[in-house]
Amino acid sequence: MKNQRSRRLNFGATVSLDFLRDGFMLPSFMSKVTPQLYDTMTKRVLPLIAQDGKSFRFYCCGPTVYGPAHIGNFRTFLVQDIFRRLVEAAQLHPVHVRNLTDVDDKTIKGSQKEGVPLKAFTERWTKKFHEDCALLNMLPPHVEPKATEHIPQMLTMIEQLVANNHAYVAKDGSVYFRVNSFDRYGCCSHIKIDLNRTQSTNSAGEQNDADEYDRESVTDFALWKSRKPEDGENFWKSPWGEGRPGWHIECSAMSTQYLGNSFDLHGGGVDLCFPHHDNEIAQSECAHGNTPEHPYCRHWFHVSHLMVDGAKMSKSLGNLYTLGDLMNKGFTPMEIRYALTSGHYRQQLNFTLEGLAAARSTLRNLKKSLKRLLELSGIETKEFIEPKQWEPLASYGSFEPAWNAIADDMNVSAMLGEVFKALHKIDAAALSKEQARAELSGLSLVLYVLGLFPVAQELESQVSVEVPTDIQILAQQRWDAKAAKNWPEADRLRKELTDKGWKILDSKDGFTVEPL
Repeated sequence: MKNQRSRRLNFGATVSLDFLRDGFMLPSFMSKVTPQLYDTMTKRVLPLIAQDGKSFRFYCCGPTVYGPAHIGNFRTFLVQDIFRRLVEAAQLHPVHVRNLTDVDDKTIKGSQKEGVPLKAFTERWTKKFHEDCALLNMLPPHVEPKATEHIPQMLTMIEQLVANNHAYVAKDGSVYFRVNSFDRYGCCSHIKIDLNRTQSTNSAGEQNDADEYDRESVTDFALWKSRKPEDGENFWKSPWGEGRPGWHIECSAMSTQYLGNSFDLHGGGVDLCFPHHDNEIAQSECAHGNTPEHPYCRHWFHVSHLMVDGAKMSKSLGNLYTLGDLMNKGFTPMEIRYALTSGHYRQQLNFTLEGLAAARSTLRNLKKSLKRLLELSGIETKEFIEPKQWEPLASYGSFEPAWNAIADDMNVSAMLGEVFKALHKIDAAALSKEQARAELSGLSLVLYVLGLFPVAQELESQVSVEVPTDIQILAQQRWDAKAAKNWPEADRLRKELTDKGWKILDSKDGFTVEPL
């Protein structure tokens, strides 16, 4: 169900606001909730307020499209999706911009390795990213600009920085930002400029491989990189010669193009705080003459890292998963979404396959409660998914503590605790039709903000299927092999079940078998 509208923003850009409702309509009573969120720059939890009083304008650093996004990437993107949904539910009318980095060292190297043009290479991975986002039920941004389509805006910003002496041109035609010219440098990460010897380590203490510098300087960073043989045909003309943009200038140009020179919030992973976001602030404010009272961005939102089995993800450890990897293991996108978002965004989340199995069990319980509420309300699952006569009531019901939790620094883990506390109480109560509908209203908003509304669609698709005896025997043998930690045999039996057209779904206490 879509509710489309278009608004011409006061700085000239036309943005299509296409609000996906996931099968139900947001009631107006949510407007009384004023969410608040931790701000990295001030180190305080601040209310979310639209600067212009009309639309909450925010920008999130998107993917670099050179390969499939892994679950660490999606941890950040999914948290940002919940943020978008919360702002929308709170009637703050968000304008969400998320960029695509389609030119940098990685994309150029990847395209040349495959022997294909850069555009064809990045479009293939962009398509894959969008497919994964759709499977995970992520709302598309209102604007999704590509770096390669905004080179003129980048050149204009760089020319402004050179003209006002905040940048200089090197002998080879590269252009560098003069960090010492901006006395507030490091204001987001709180890094001390005298300790900033290079830009090779990011704010997560890791090697900064997002942009590979041709030379190491004390503090300065590249705005424009002169053309090199390894760039091939991937270059653009500039006043300083042929070349390509540095990574940091891309986000500054695209964010200001669609949100103006001062907007409400900027988000990204914690690894982007330094140097990427500190560099964005410096070059943007020096180019546009921002002041502390009228900054480039008023609120900074960073998501902590994902760990896998207690360690950082790496190919060498075999713990770097993509969405496809986990789905091939039999897990659903909603189980993966739940597992990646169930912790607090400012705390590291340890992802495990056992945690995914726990998410499966939790969502089963959620679906049982939802099914009971639908039956008591006299509402068919299909009607709930595509509402016609039914609309959520203007009431939190038993879910008011859950809304208080999510509105307070987007505490998803606390919200989930309150949700299942409410469901336990509801499951034990004898509810009238009207009471059930009121509770269903609160639960529908829970499903919307958490992005879990497809679990209702799973109820609709569930049918009674008789499992053949031979399949039941194979499934039990596989469970016994797993219990005995005979992993090769368990994997062999799972594959045999898959070949026969069945999937096995594990939980903490047992398993179920469903047709593929």
